[in-house]
Amino acid sequence: MKLYLDPGHGGSDTGATGNGLLEKDVALDIALRIRNILLNEYQNVEVRMSRTTDTTVSLRQRTNEANQWNADYFLSIHCNAFNGEARGYEDYIHNSLSDSSQTAQYRDVMHKHITALNRLSNRGKKKANFHVLRETRMSALLTENGFIDHRQDAALMRDSSWRQDVARGHINGLEEAFNLQMKQDSGSMYKVIAGSFKTKENAEKQIAHLESNGIDAFIVRTMINGEEWYRVQAGSFKYRENAERRKNQLEQIGISDAFIIIDNMGQRRPRRMDIQLWGRPFYRHPF
Repeated sequence: MKLYLDPGHGGSDTGATGNGLLEKDVALDIALRIRNILLNEYQNVEVRMSRTTDTTVSLRQRTNEANQWNADYFLSIHCNAFNGEARGYEDYIHNSLSDSSQTAQYRDVMHKHITALNRLSNRGKKKANFHVLRETRMSALLTENGFIDHRQDAALMRDSSWRQDVARGHINGLEEAFNLQMKQDSGSMYKVIAGSFKTKENAEKQIAHLESNGIDAFIVRTMINGEEWYRVQAGSFKYRENAERRKNQLEQIGISDAFIIIDNMGQRRPRRMDIQLWGRPFYRHPF
């Protein structure tokens, strides 16, 4: 799969501005993250970018290069601006395309995954006559990742973890839309933990509570600070948004301390596992 990745604006063209931020900088940061994840985690993927630094590139140069390279997909990353009140995420395909077109089908998948992670209000799927959508010979999508002149959206844009989540949302969409395959021994799994207990009896009670609410779970014994604990795992997911949905399910049935861990399968060394926890300290423990 050949992806032409287009960070909007650049160089003398700052794009939208607001709250001390420039669209060209935010777009480039997100795009570079998308490129790095694709090349590091997926096989048989080529990525070419319209720019990798703060340089000026014309719209014609972008589409001509993508067409000459014979890219499979054109993905343009942007941020929005309006009046300081508008906020949220939206994306665009060309206005000549039907909702049943291949480009629209790709967009539906991308939209689903991006909005699952970006913590922005959803402004919907739209169409426009933008140059990069009109002049590309391949399917093309332009994403508007928040309003830079809106205070709350801009606060998210400043957060590197948010930009990483936005990149990951784009990646998840590309993976599904183009059936991308991860490199061997690469990738992460998102595991939902519904509690850690000192006694097996209490862990079993938690499992019974989960099963009574239609949620399968099992016990994983683990060492924490030199002590053995019984951890209740309520799912393991390829996509983080699915893990977040399960965590929300747990919260709805009264398990407010549920959390997600990342099993970095691709970075595993023999007999050890690196774990990152949302909202909890980073630590390592043996199997």
